[in-house]
Amino acid sequence: MNGSVFLNELRRGQAARVLGLSVSGPMRRRLQDMGLTEGTLIFCVQESPLGDPRAFRIRGAVVALRGEDAAKVLVEPYV
Repeated sequence: MNGSVFLNELRRGQAARVLGLSVSGPMRRRLQDMGLTEGTLIFCVQESPLGDPRAFRIRGAVVALRGEDAAKVLVEPYV
């Protein structure tokens, strides 16, 4: 997990692979239902003018996530 960051740290144009989720309960299930499972490739496609929320392309769909929710997704930047 060397070089891992949380999803909220990605900037527009960056890609990453999901390593895991640091949340349990209904929020974990919600994130998994959006496609945020281990190994999934994610692209940050847009940031709002104030930086929150950000839009991510996940498995072909564009999903907006608040920073507090994205901070629960551990990713490894994809080169």
